Amino acid sequence: MIQTIRNAWAVPELRKKMLFTVFALLIFRLGSAIPVPYIDSATLEQHLQTQSGTILGLMNAMSGSAFSMATIFALSIQPYINSSIIIQLLTVAIPALERLAKDGGEEGRKKIQSITRYTTVGIAILQAVGYYFMMRNYNLLASDATGIWPALVIVVSFIAGSSFVMWMGEQVTEFGIGNGISIILFAGIVSRFPRMISDCVSGVTVWSAVKNGTMSEETLTAAGYSATQAQAQLSLALAPWMIPVIVIGMLALVVFIVFISNAERRLPVQYAKRVVGRKMYGGQSTHIPMKVNMSGVMPIIFAQSIAALPATIGAFAGWTTQNSVLMRLFDTSKPFYSILYFLLIVGFSYFYATMQFNPVEVSNNLKKNGGFIPGFRPGKPTADFITKVLNKITMFGALYLSVVAIAPIITGNIFGYHSLAIGGTSVIIVVGVALETVKQMEAQMLMRHYKGFLE
Repeated sequence: MIQTIRNAWAVPELRKKMLFTVFALLIFRLGSAIPVPYIDSATLEQHLQTQSGTILGLMNAMSGSAFSMATIFALSIQPYINSSIIIQLLTVAIPALERLAKDGGEEGRKKIQSITRYTTVGIAILQAVGYYFMMRNYNLLASDATGIWPALVIVVSFIAGSSFVMWMGEQVTEFGIGNGISIILFAGIVSRFPRMISDCVSGVTVWSAVKNGTMSEETLTAAGYSATQAQAQLSLALAPWMIPVIVIGMLALVVFIVFISNAERRLPVQYAKRVVGRKMYGGQSTHIPMKVNMSGVMPIIFAQSIAALPATIGAFAGWTTQNSVLMRLFDTSKPFYSILYFLLIVGFSYFYATMQFNPVEVSNNLKKNGGFIPGFRPGKPTADFITKVLNKITMFGALYLSVVAIAPIITGNIFGYHSLAIGGTSVIIVVGVALETVKQMEAQMLMRHYKGFLE
């Protein structure tokens, strides 16, 4: 990976793309540090510390802590992701959109992209309004935040920030390296690494204080903490022996993700010999590569957005796990959420696999070019065989994504620690985006016939 980046840096055109991407990420991180007026950010951050294992904590992790600091990029790319989910599902359900996507060419792609943008703005408006009411319900606004003007400033700031992040992601896709939205999501998660180290150090300190008897629910309550805040503070305790376990687990997870991401099933293809004029063509053997995890990280991102939607609405409405069955049901540490999350990942894995790989089209192309899979007749038998193989490897890839995403939730319940800034889902996204970006670099170098890389 490092060698690929160095080789890409040596190509002037790719170097400009890389610098543009870095510049865009710097702007994103700068915007993630600019607070929105009329919000008590210190109280908000303290409140979200008690919600580390809930939907709000998950949203905060995806935004790179911008959500807890109430910055102009607090909504991050969540509205765009939700919009993409809606439009892609509607593309399958509505024939007009399906024709536009398949037969519309470049013009059709631009129209769908335009629809996605407008939908993103609409969702951003709903989330911004919900975000404001959540802070008002929890008394997280500043003392002078009364009247229409503070509400308007807060809502418009969040909408503008989300729209700008969407636009910036599109610019990175066009003029930079990799998928812009994925790169921004990657940057937000990576920015949480220092926070994770800090949380581990604080957790060991809390654990030592609890063991020494200097910290307990009674002492925290006496110091001015509420019962909920005291329990949240005590839940941050992390035994020292857990740190090596976390590090080893993270490294093993990264190795496993890289292995699965590069794994593929190769279907052998034989081309029949044919004579054209005085020349003979064909007769060579090749293969059709089918990746085990064909859909990448998108099933996790989409499943996370759908599973979080009910609890997000409840959180914006001011509901809590104490007074709402819905919030208790969709608590990220509860079995129902894990089961729903698992099923959604499996479903979206099949959805994306069928969208990206069409067995009938592959079979027809093989037949037109005189190719065949040994042991299967061209046409429908070949398509049926490819479909069977596709279903098998998609199931394996879906199970891999589901297990990795849910494993941290299960281990958190076992050890009673849910405060890691970066979980299994975040690791999958980070590693997946990094690998895809490097592959795009390699592809662009190949298109430019970069001699050093080919050697």
